[in-house]
Amino acid sequence: MSAEDRGGPAQPLLLVNELSKHFAVRSGLFGRGGQQVRAVDGVSFSVAKGETLGVVGESGCGKSTTARLIARLLKADGGEMVFDGDAVGAYGGMALKDYRRNLQMVFQDSFASLNPRLTAIDTIAYGPRVHGLSKSAARQRAVSLLARVGLAPEQFGSRYPHELSGGQRQRVNIARALAFEPRMLILDEAVAALDKSVQAQVLNLLQELKAERGLTYLFISHDLQVVHYLADRVMVMYLGRVVEIGPVAALYAQPRHPYTRALLAAVPSMDPARRTERSPLSGDPPNPINPPSGCRFRDRCPHAQAVCAEQVPLLRETVTGHWAACHLDDPRSGHAEAPVMLS
Repeated sequence: MSAEDRGGPAQPLLLVNELSKHFAVRSGLFGRGGQQVRAVDGVSFSVAKGETLGVVGESGCGKSTTARLIARLLKADGGEMVFDGDAVGAYGGMALKDYRRNLQMVFQDSFASLNPRLTAIDTIAYGPRVHGLSKSAARQRAVSLLARVGLAPEQFGSRYPHELSGGQRQRVNIARALAFEPRMLILDEAVAALDKSVQAQVLNLLQELKAERGLTYLFISHDLQVVHYLADRVMVMYLGRVVEIGPVAALYAQPRHPYTRALLAAVPSMDPARRTERSPLSGDPPNPINPPSGCRFRDRCPHAQAVCAEQVPLLRETVTGHWAACHLDDPRSGHAEAPVMLS
């Protein structure tokens, strides 16, 4: 157990409880409408030390907003976060500077994430310098990290972002994040913009770094195959809420929520016998300004019944470690297809 790991392996590194973020919608002559987009609406989960939690869902489901709330790039409207036993953002809790050192983020757009006026070495060394490291020590750390992510410092250290390829820029972004010696990385579509061969190289690099440094990942992606490869557990989001969360093998083999089943059915297969002939998910997600009552997926769900409109399904443990928010899995819900509750 490291000096910073005060709670031991049984204590989650990150605990998120009822996190929410609503964006006001401007309308009318003076920009007053009173409506809000419920981007994140009561999200709760935990991330164990040393694990990779994959977060999946359609565009607009709240994945990236959740990531920015956790990184404190956005101010939450409600909820709380605990990092290894320390409250985050609360009076008397972990200082923002310490939190940012322990948790870093890598974004999808590798070019926009970098300062065009800084070389690769200066980009990586900048953060440690701000946090009090000497210029020579920060530069030495930058050189070491640049080499570790597969870029020769003598060849790439003096290059500016426009002189690097997309994969090379993302390696610089990863090195910059590691320069703070964090305990957790949030990877928001970090490999989505890369071609498949480069993507595989970066994914393997992330796996190696995780093992070497004992890192914890929150990996956000729309690519379910990439998540299957990298993640230990998977969290599925729909319209600002968590609908399912569980071990990657169990969730992919036996998804409990109809939305998760539809997402997995839409993954392209190389097997001609498993060719998808019709879309497993019809229609568009509902308007997040005025989401449906009860289950937010009910308008697109083939199993929807009256109870789905009347009651919000609670996230409950269906089998050990596997949670789903669906009336189909709750014997007490009154859904006709739910399992019978044994007395």
